[in-house]
Amino acid sequence: MVWVNEPMNAIYGLFPDTNSARRALMALRGASSRFHLNPKAIVVMSSVPLEEEGFGWEEERTMMPWLAPLGALAGGAVGYALSAFTQRSYPLPTGGMPIVAMWPTGIIMYELTMLGAIVTTIVAFVIATGLPNYKKRLYDPEVTNGKILVGVSELDSDCRAEVEQLLYQDGAEQVKEFSNG
Repeated sequence: MVWVNEPMNAIYGLFPDTNSARRALMALRGASSRFHLNPKAIVVMSSVPLEEEGFGWEEERTMMPWLAPLGALAGGAVGYALSAFTQRSYPLPTGGMPIVAMWPTGIIMYELTMLGAIVTTIVAFVIATGLPNYKKRLYDPEVTNGKILVGVSELDSDCRAEVEQLLYQDGAEQVKEFSNG
């Protein structure tokens, strides 16, 4: 889903099946230099996942797989510091054993390691998805009825007629314009 942060004019077609949507996507990608399109401006939206159909493989890589272990390391370090600081702040007579006992410290470290990984993953996911976002975004109710939306979110006004013709040629049942401004 495209999140709109500034006024945007988009044009999109509603396709009945994945074959026509794939043809339109390939045609838009092929004509992206002619229409001066950023490849990230091409939008594909469906009510069902389309990964097995060849859509979605070109997604960008994220930092999320690296952030979870970093959050775990930070949680483990905080767990050790918290446990060791508490044990040193209230020194009990231990009969010659170390003040900082490793088994209880290990339990606290383990729990905060897991908490750090989970919280970091949730925060990274929320930031990466742009949630919450209350701004108007590109969508058509026909997507919930099984149509596939393929369109362009950042398009020069002089190329609109050509893109509309291209979408109709590749099997769009309807071509619509979207404006949030």
